[in-house]
Amino acid sequence: MRLLMDARYTRTGRHDGISRYGASLVEAVAGLAGASSDLELAMLVSDPRQLEVLPDVPHVLGPSPVSAAEAATALVLNRCAPDVVFSPMQTMGSAGRRHGLLLTLHDLIYYDHPQPPADLPAAVRAGWRLYHRAWWPQRVLLDRADAVVTVSHTTRDLIAAHRLTRRPVHVVPNAPQPGTVLTPDQALDRLPRRGRKLLYMGSFLPYKNVETLLRAAGRLPDHELHLLSRIDPARRAQLQALVPDGAHVVFHDGVDEAEYADLLAEAAALLHASHAEGYGLPLVEALAAGTPVVCSDLPIFREVAGDGAAYAGADDDAGFAAAVRALGDPAGARAQVLAGLGRARAYSWEDSARELLAVAHGVHESRTRRPA
Repeated sequence: MRLLMDARYTRTGRHDGISRYGASLVEAVAGLAGASSDLELAMLVSDPRQLEVLPDVPHVLGPSPVSAAEAATALVLNRCAPDVVFSPMQTMGSAGRRHGLLLTLHDLIYYDHPQPPADLPAAVRAGWRLYHRAWWPQRVLLDRADAVVTVSHTTRDLIAAHRLTRRPVHVVPNAPQPGTVLTPDQALDRLPRRGRKLLYMGSFLPYKNVETLLRAAGRLPDHELHLLSRIDPARRAQLQALVPDGAHVVFHDGVDEAEYADLLAEAAALLHASHAEGYGLPLVEALAAGTPVVCSDLPIFREVAGDGAAYAGADDDAGFAAAVRALGDPAGARAQVLAGLGRARAYSWEDSARELLAVAHGVHESRTRRPA
């Protein structure tokens, strides 16, 4: 089977969620391809710089996924004659395709929270808002595929509830990065040395609800809330104006992988008060590092973290502060950290790659059996 994986969403700086998902799956599939005689792997990129952070496998140069040329992507790929193409998004051009197609829908967040990421081109942001005003455009996109991939059982259930596709939907989850999941002894050794830093990793879109974390910081004057991600200056000013008296809040405006790992190693907890998520990768990264997690009580967070996290209502700053205080109980913190490690070990990119390959093989076999 000739499998081509769409890596055009790979960021050359620090990954965002889509970038990490796609690049990590390419890396894991590449690792499995070496042991498989019937798998021929290639990547689709739109910027040669993306190759610097991707594995050394054959590649094809295609259009930017946010350009008008995206509509003709299938015609570009037909020249490569792949059997199956996988994209970590659902917008890949498919007109005239002669290959199997797997598309990904990560979540349904933007139907309830339609504000697009600020780094997208203005025309794409406008189309984004129009697209999420109705369900039918999503149905049209997904039904172009042979199968659909999503990252969680929670999202798969929502796709079914809204009848978004007639195609089979498969769960191929996110995972912590290889080698980052601590042993129980390593995690427990860190526990007494954890300080007073509280971390937030994620965007600052309204549905992320960072405002609750700021209010919680006001209830925790002996702690320090660190907001790690890059932030638009206007949004930063807006949030700074909401910092309560007595709260200690640090805006990092971006950290690299090494800084993030160091902060996870010493933090008292990672906090996440989102109103909606498709998966919650920062939670899994924290659990893998033995970092206690306090998060909003969402079905997806329950699916991912189970009893390895403490929960509070998304707008309940007092509940978040109380959960942080409860980590001062050594026995309770120890139990939560060990449970969190168990949840982190439940996910691996190799397992996700195997699941993706099983879906791709199924699509390829189904198309091969079709009458000419």
